[in-house]
Amino acid sequence: MNFDDLTRGVHPSWRLFVDNHRKLLDGIVDELNARRGRGDIIAPAVPHILRVLHYDRDRVRVVIVGQDPYPTAGHAVGLSFSAEASMRPIPRSLANIFRELAADIGTQVPESGDLGGWAEQGVMLLNRVLTVTVGAAGSHRGIGWERFTDAIVESLISRGTPLVAILWGADAQTLRPQLGDTPIIASAHPSPLSAHRGFLGSRPFGRTNELLTAAHAEPIRWDQTTERA
Repeated sequence: MNFDDLTRGVHPSWRLFVDNHRKLLDGIVDELNARRGRGDIIAPAVPHILRVLHYDRDRVRVVIVGQDPYPTAGHAVGLSFSAEASMRPIPRSLANIFRELAADIGTQVPESGDLGGWAEQGVMLLNRVLTVTVGAAGSHRGIGWERFTDAIVESLISRGTPLVAILWGADAQTLRPQLGDTPIIASAHPSPLSAHRGFLGSRPFGRTNELLTAAHAEPIRWDQTTERA
């Protein structure tokens, strides 16, 4: 894997950004290649590592931040909390997100774990760390991704257009200093280990749309989860 492999598919609106952070990304690539050389299986697949940057930067008005990709083989798809449409059962954190979605806005629980429809609308599904070794949650903390995701959020803020940040879990909430005056909705992570400690009942979806409407920005159609073919 090299820089070109990593950044293939990046939306033109993010091209200058990734080029400006090439030195950082090259260092991350070197570390990932070293780990793969030792036999680690890295998730998500290379074409999906920067999938959050495959969508138009100028459309982003919500950023949902998690911790790192699903460490279970085959689960990570490059968008935080999202899964392949065909995956059954869906990851348990995502099941809790859908449970809260139904309680918050009254929509039916989606059948598919694909959240690409949110990304298409301008919801950035950003993990704090963008890769993981399969079977080892949190294993890629400290290799440079936190600096890169800091920079992504700073780039979004620099536009001066409406943005709402949803921070789920302690890792996501380390982004608070970068968010400045950006409205923040923060709670526990939706994992089964923590969802009952403040995630369930937090109404992040309805509250986000209230904030967007107050900023004269288009609300999100949270019931439209699946990416169009």
